[in-house]
Amino acid sequence: MAFSDETKQTALRSAGYQCECTRKCSHHPGRRCNADLTRTAWHAHHRTAVAAGGSDALSNCEALCVRCHQNTRTFGR
Repeated sequence: MAFSDETKQTALRSAGYQCECTRKCSHHPGRRCNADLTRTAWHAHHRTAVAAGGSDALSNCEALCVRCHQNTRTFGR
């Protein structure tokens, strides 16, 4: 399953067009990333994976810069 375009755009607006990642990453240790998503590519990420019971609802969608999304996919939630 995947997020609808409407859900992705609503998530992006709700995030203030900034990366929502608060995981410990090397480029923003211990704080929210806040990368400007109007200037860089971004991905809609499932907070809880569909395989783990997550849905494609807006409440399960977060806007992440590509770098954070790659870290999330590599190192997990």
